[in-house]
Amino acid sequence: MRLTSHPQSVRGLAVAGLAATFVAMIATGDAGHLGAIALAPWTGLLGLELGVVGGTAVGVVATGLYSGAAEIAGGPTGPLELSVRLVALVAVGAAAGAAGGRVASSERAYRAVASLQTALLDSTLDGICLTDARGNALLSNAPLRRISVEMGLPPTGTVPERLLAIADRTTEPQRYRERMLALAREPDVVSVDEFELKDSGRVFRGYTAPVASVEGGAGGGRIWTLREVTADRELERLRDAFVAAVSHELRTPLTSISGFLEMLADEEHELGETGRGYLGIIRRSTARLLRIVEDLLLVAQIEADRLELQLGPADLREIAAATVEAAGPAAEDKGVALELLPGGPCPLEGDAHRLGQVLDNLVANAIKFTDAGGAVQVAVVHDGAWARATVSDTGVGIPTDEQGQLFSRFFRASTATRRAVPGTGLGLVIARAIVEGHGGGIALESVEGEGTRVTVALPGQSGGA
Repeated sequence: MRLTSHPQSVRGLAVAGLAATFVAMIATGDAGHLGAIALAPWTGLLGLELGVVGGTAVGVVATGLYSGAAEIAGGPTGPLELSVRLVALVAVGAAAGAAGGRVASSERAYRAVASLQTALLDSTLDGICLTDARGNALLSNAPLRRISVEMGLPPTGTVPERLLAIADRTTEPQRYRERMLALAREPDVVSVDEFELKDSGRVFRGYTAPVASVEGGAGGGRIWTLREVTADRELERLRDAFVAAVSHELRTPLTSISGFLEMLADEEHELGETGRGYLGIIRRSTARLLRIVEDLLLVAQIEADRLELQLGPADLREIAAATVEAAGPAAEDKGVALELLPGGPCPLEGDAHRLGQVLDNLVANAIKFTDAGGAVQVAVVHDGAWARATVSDTGVGIPTDEQGQLFSRFFRASTATRRAVPGTGLGLVIARAIVEGHGGGIALESVEGEGTRVTVALPGQSGGA
């Protein structure tokens, strides 16, 4: 049992105290008073360290010391006096031993929990740190300490100060410095940031959020986590390079195939019914491949912030009407009722071609995911300063837990994969980029088994109905 970091010193001090008390009782000839008072604290101190049995034994020894000193110096040594002192000193030693046992048990439990928590934090991939309201580190795990050394962070200072010290080593020092200063000024803000080191090419993602209270509620603090995402970013770069290369390589032969198909159109009447059927399949497949390639190239432009919009006067209702007209045959073939709800003009400043691409995608999705007998409605309204287009269907819907990923590249909902509905998972990514490029927003609401509604909001112009 260890109540202090130096138990041997405590025990030595207590033994020395007992010996000194014994000598003092003999030297002063006052064994009665000294024996009643001075032996108790040393007995209790040893009891704390030795436990109930040890404390009891120390009480017996202390009584023996009193008895010896009383015999030498003259003092009460009758059976009653010795019995009283024995009971008192044994009680002190045993009680101190019991209290020490409880304290030691609590200490062991606390150390076990602390050790488990430390092991848990140290076994994570993320570096984790807890700071007080001023940014001083209170707790950190092994991964964070290792990453700090590898990044060359200073060993002293507040966390924001230490992070600011490497600003010039990042690929975007100005942005990095502004973010760190903002975190220092606004300790109650939740933040997620990524930065890359120029010298090593390593990429890190940092997350920080306020903690309600630390140290028993004596002021708020902040938790910081740091994760290396170098491999993830490199994988994304390789994927983007692969997609771009494949798209460019596919585009040329597909363009050639399309050209030859147009040439064959002049001689199509000479083909038999079977040949014309094969030619139709080739046309549809080629067109689908071309759309996929165009989508891949457009996503590459979006990722590189190179999406170009040809802005000019446009009318969202006219764009929607063209989309509904073009999608009419597909809806009819599937037995889905497609309707553009009545309304007036909806003028805006935009890229009519790209906005048509957005509505084409939304209407095509609605038709694909709606069973025969269902309905798809397109509504266009001018709502104050906004032009809004809403595409609603009575289709299969999307599970709630998947809706947050619908605007991620290549993501396809389980309702699409289960029903083997063709697609690339790029349409909504492209739609959102085009809409946001116009200064607008896109929102999706869906209930599995009931249907989906997608609303596009764009800055409008006065004069709409």
